[in-house]
Amino acid sequence: MKPNNTAEEILTCTRSLIMSSGYNGFSYADISKVVGVRNATIHHHFPTKADLVRALIVDYRWKAQVGMAELERNVPAPDDQLRAYVHYWESCIADGTAPFCICALLAAQVPALPDDVVLEVRAHFKALADWFASVLERGAQQGTIRLTTSAAAEAESFMATVHGAMLSARASGDAHVFTVITEPLLKRLLQA
Repeated sequence: MKPNNTAEEILTCTRSLIMSSGYNGFSYADISKVVGVRNATIHHHFPTKADLVRALIVDYRWKAQVGMAELERNVPAPDDQLRAYVHYWESCIADGTAPFCICALLAAQVPALPDDVVLEVRAHFKALADWFASVLERGAQQGTIRLTTSAAAEAESFMATVHGAMLSARASGDAHVFTVITEPLLKRLLQA
């Protein structure tokens, strides 16, 4: 379903262009062609490219937080939350709906990004790491997750492995590579 709001259409297009070409690989002219609006319309909603990408990340982070809250409500067990998170990405990569975390892709480009975009990327990873740490800590307390170090360190390791698995799947052109990498991670953590 196509968004009915021009700003949403611009954000959707921007996400797609970043996924295929990175931050510096697209311009407002590219968005204009896809969305069917003039550059001035894009500038009206997002005066600069940094404003546009920052808005995209804020929206992405908000949607991720909504997703984590839904996971907390619908999947109460911490070990099942970790499985569900990994399986979410496994499905997205396999069916191509979201083959890569937009913030992970932008994180690789941090040296070339404007400072305000970098701050938003870092805020995404901080929120995600905090959530993982709380899930891991609750699971350890319940005896369903085995930690070999602090929950915070395990959260960073978990996050790095999942995002690295995305990168490996993308580089190899084989979605199954994601599962090959993340399955041992889950087995290690969930053998409490």
